[in-house]
Amino acid sequence: MKKTRNMLAAAVIGAAFFVLAGCGAGGGEPFRIVSGSENQELEAVLEACERATGVDIEMSYQGSVDIMRILQQGGGEYDGVWPASSLWLTLGDAGHKVKYAESISTTPVVFGIRKSLAQELGFTREDVSLKDILKAIQEGKLSFCMTSATQSNSGASAYIGFIQAFLDKNQAVTREDLEKQELQESLRELLSGVERSSGSSDWLKDMFLEGNYDAMVNYECLIISANRELTAQGKEPLYVVYPYDGLSLADSPLGYIDKGNEAKEEQFLKIKEYLLSEEAQTQIEATGRRIGYSGVSPQNQEVFNPDWGIDTERILSPISMPAADVLMEALNLYQTELRKPSLTVYCLDYSGSMAGEGQEQLEEAARTIFVQEEASRYLLQASEKEIDSAILFGDEINGEYLVDEPTAENLQALYEWICQAQPWGGTDIYRAAIRGLDILSQYDLSQYTPAIILMTDGQSNGWTEFDDFVEAYEEMGMDVPVFSIMFGDAQESQLAELAQYTNGRVFDGTEDLIGAFRSVKGYN
Repeated sequence: MKKTRNMLAAAVIGAAFFVLAGCGAGGGEPFRIVSGSENQELEAVLEACERATGVDIEMSYQGSVDIMRILQQGGGEYDGVWPASSLWLTLGDAGHKVKYAESISTTPVVFGIRKSLAQELGFTREDVSLKDILKAIQEGKLSFCMTSATQSNSGASAYIGFIQAFLDKNQAVTREDLEKQELQESLRELLSGVERSSGSSDWLKDMFLEGNYDAMVNYECLIISANRELTAQGKEPLYVVYPYDGLSLADSPLGYIDKGNEAKEEQFLKIKEYLLSEEAQTQIEATGRRIGYSGVSPQNQEVFNPDWGIDTERILSPISMPAADVLMEALNLYQTELRKPSLTVYCLDYSGSMAGEGQEQLEEAARTIFVQEEASRYLLQASEKEIDSAILFGDEINGEYLVDEPTAENLQALYEWICQAQPWGGTDIYRAAIRGLDILSQYDLSQYTPAIILMTDGQSNGWTEFDDFVEAYEEMGMDVPVFSIMFGDAQESQLAELAQYTNGRVFDGTEDLIGAFRSVKGYN
């Protein structure tokens, strides 16, 4: 088995599919599982599962909201589901299609803070509260990276933990709780400390390793994975901080999507039985996941390094998750009012080659982002203070449009402006990206989550080159990712170069441009 892990050199994703090429039974269709991205680290375990069971397994790694929507629609083409948390089964499985769901492992959602900074802040003690962390953010001593609460389980779980901590209650959150202004203000201030966002927990870890950031909120197992890489590179590790008043836990349930196929059901039961076997559980624990609610097995003690702040004796007492309707209200509140507002420049290729089908697909993709009724289906609505700018480009800048008051009407007008444009000219992605930097430089980026989203269907062949972009980027002194969407005949190497330089990512829109736009928007 070979899988490219360098997200900067080859970070192309729509919905990431991976077929475990093992010693399966051969013939027939594979057993398809839709899973959270954090399970990419278990591929060696799944290969062993194939060999032991004779079942070919195909994994599709998607965001939590997409997993929820797949379940709401009956499971689609999938036979099994493996989200990070049971809450997505609760929200998605309205038709009660999921059977035999059982936790494969657990991992708490924690703060991983550079060890020297954690010591400086006094966070190496056991009784750190979320209010202590908020104070450090308010004093300008701490910022952190985190996945979007409306796109990724680690972000959603952390966010619910934040709510519970600020309410200082042991019972599940209610609608009345969410209306409290003091709570909302505390959440808004805490989330103002988010320096970079992501739609994927696994990619957040990779992004963190390539950047220069203070901390990240992520699964304990991914902090362990990050620390292994940091120490191997001779760099300072992260120190794990468990806020005692808002600890959330990912329980990693694996379930069967029942469509009346007895053969598939039998395959699932074989897979589950293997993953819960002593052999597999020990392998899973070796990746930094817990297979019990306290303590770890002797052979994996060194994995949970106490020098990194990892406490295997701590009893993991997770928060109570709210009812499904309250959870959805909380997520909508996060998306529209509480999160740090995004500042996004969309650089959209409107060269001549986009005429026809390409233009139609781009317009439909823009609809899912800018038409708020449509965006709300994917929890991608605009927040109260976000700013959206669109640049249409060919080999020159064909047009620009700015929305700094993100009402539904203003964003609808932006969408209609895009639809009325006519493609023409060649392709110069660097000219458009430099113009995007120029627009961003007019704002105080510390108040926003900034990004350039660049979509192109062809090779850049204008007068501007990558070196011109580098010069402009260095001159402006920004930490702004370029998230590129590859479409048509776009040259992947050009987009990967931009992603690598800016610690961004390339998304593959060649098969599903609409899905690629939804995915990339979830990253800021």
